[in-house]
Amino acid sequence: MFNRAYTIGPIPLLLKGFPESEINKIECHMWKEDQDCFKWLNSKTPKSVVYVNFGSLAVTSPDKLVELAIGLCKSQQNFLWIIRPELISGGDWSAVLPPEFMDAIKGGGKGYVASWCDQEQVLNHPSVGGFLTHCGWNSIVESLSAGVAMICWSCFAEQRLNRLCCCSQWGFGLEIELDVNRENVESVVRELMEGEKGREVKQKAMFWKERGDKAIGVGGSSFSNLDKLIGEVLLNGCPQFET
Repeated sequence: MFNRAYTIGPIPLLLKGFPESEINKIECHMWKEDQDCFKWLNSKTPKSVVYVNFGSLAVTSPDKLVELAIGLCKSQQNFLWIIRPELISGGDWSAVLPPEFMDAIKGGGKGYVASWCDQEQVLNHPSVGGFLTHCGWNSIVESLSAGVAMICWSCFAEQRLNRLCCCSQWGFGLEIELDVNRENVESVVRELMEGEKGREVKQKAMFWKERGDKAIGVGGSSFSNLDKLIGEVLLNGCPQFET
């Protein structure tokens, strides 16, 4: 429509300025969301849970899934892990993962596994203190909007560049080795939740969240750009925007 771009992100923060009744009209869900995970989150202390989700498309091998699972258990941190049925090729994840992991997710213990969730709501839950992610751009923006530091394990496409930016340029992420192993997972998860480097990246995450809050506030860059965009659409009388 126009010969210019309008930068209006972060979208999750920008949407908070709209009435919830209007936002609910445009929501869509790829799979049925597990609401019981919030009961489990409510039982945990603030900033004590690592949220783990590798997005809607990533597929990994059973071997890597086992390494991730054992590393999470050995870290001794609470974790909420979203495991889609398609996350591993040709198998049921519960048949692959070791007994110690299955014990950890029994009876509301250290871990909880769900098939899908409202990620934005999870990241904004007070008990969530870190996000182990595949570095998809939507996940990065949602995590940053919530002020949650990340552990980055990229899978494919632009995710490796995203990981580099998050960890090396913007400073709010820690890296897990691409050839994932349990020792590395354990140490990085523990560092994020308990270590000095973890405190540093959490501070950086809050710094960028504050920048996002400022951008979408009245007079901020995103607020002003959205206002300009709406004004230009209305001024040009575009038929698809008429009510």
